Amino acid sequence: MNDEAVLRYLTMAVVIVTALPAHELAHGLAADRLGDHTAREQGRLTLNPFVHLDLFGTLALFLFGFGWAKPVPVNSSRFKKPKRDLALTALAGPLANLLLGLVTMALFKVYVFYADMNSSAGWMFGQVIYTILWTNLTLSVFNLLPVPPLDGSKILDAALPFSIRMKMRKAEKFFYVALILLLYLGFLQIPLNFLSSLLFSGLNWATAPVDFLLRLIG
Repeated sequence: MNDEAVLRYLTMAVVIVTALPAHELAHGLAADRLGDHTAREQGRLTLNPFVHLDLFGTLALFLFGFGWAKPVPVNSSRFKKPKRDLALTALAGPLANLLLGLVTMALFKVYVFYADMNSSAGWMFGQVIYTILWTNLTLSVFNLLPVPPLDGSKILDAALPFSIRMKMRKAEKFFYVALILLLYLGFLQIPLNFLSSLLFSGLNWATAPVDFLLRLIG
């Protein structure tokens, strides 16, 4: 196994035990705060990755760079305003990945400032941090796609008539298969990379104070 493969598997392993559990925990915490305690009752309010992992979602992450975990159970009948609260619960997951991306961006800038990027070890660890950053951004964008069973479809539900929502739910398994095929054929790569690049630029701007502090220190 070459260094590039080792780097990829190491990075994906870190993402699996951080980004995916954080994503699902955010869903659970949002639902819990909004009145639905199903996730708490089923032991899903945890960062333990083994509680959240989905086999196909994990494989997709290794193969394509974006995937998903086992969805946190949500009972919308417990919400005071079901459509709004379900959309907010769905939004919490991608926002968690975005927040992780923001933190990782700051860490990456600090690391590049202090590390010896000319050494193989320094360069490799920098690549790990960068890939974790990029993967979190891609996960955030990917999960916001308005396609069942992704979070974006649940956010879209808040704006759709009941009849259309029911039709989409009945067809969810077909959307799931289509999503896997699109990932496998690479059709989603270009739009996801473009949107992730926009987020990357936004986080680079948002962490400008880190650059300023590092220049002062240096």
